[in-house]
Amino acid sequence: MQANDVKNAKVALFLADGCEEIEALTVYDLLFRSSIPVTLISITDSLLVTSSHGVRITADTTIGDIDFDEFDMLVLPGGLPGTTNLGSCTLLTDKVKEFYACGKQIAAICAAPSVFAKLGLLDGRKATCNPSFENVLAENGALLTKEAVTVSDNVTTSQGMGTAIAFGLSIVEHYKGKEAADDLGRKVLYYR
Repeated sequence: MQANDVKNAKVALFLADGCEEIEALTVYDLLFRSSIPVTLISITDSLLVTSSHGVRITADTTIGDIDFDEFDMLVLPGGLPGTTNLGSCTLLTDKVKEFYACGKQIAAICAAPSVFAKLGLLDGRKATCNPSFENVLAENGALLTKEAVTVSDNVTTSQGMGTAIAFGLSIVEHYKGKEAADDLGRKVLYYR
């Protein structure tokens, strides 16, 4: 994969009540360590989001206060009912479809690839997710890979909390290249 222009990169990471905090914060941490701008965005009017395990996270901003045109990647962490809440946010799902149609990057982990599947974005496309959501992807035409992370053109999917570092590093690789992602992996004692 060829690295993309980092100086213009800006990643939107969406938080919903019931999100999986490890999946969200691992991606945030790895992008931060790589100097890739990332914004934590609550899908409600409140900056305070409570994860599926009761961890309270303060977002940087809310979905109603952002300009989607400033971002070139949308990231959805999994967790329940976080994934359901993400999928119920019409503004977010409309923008996910728009990003996909324009060839801009979308990424989801754990249960969240099911949001993409239900929007018809994984039909005929290789993808992965938490095993308990494979039926949703398959029913919507996805070609399941069972890989930790699957990158298919402008769509990145991953399996869950245990693959969160691999998922985050795949985003780092998208922006900075494989060598930078491998170097960061070594620094955090993760070997790809």
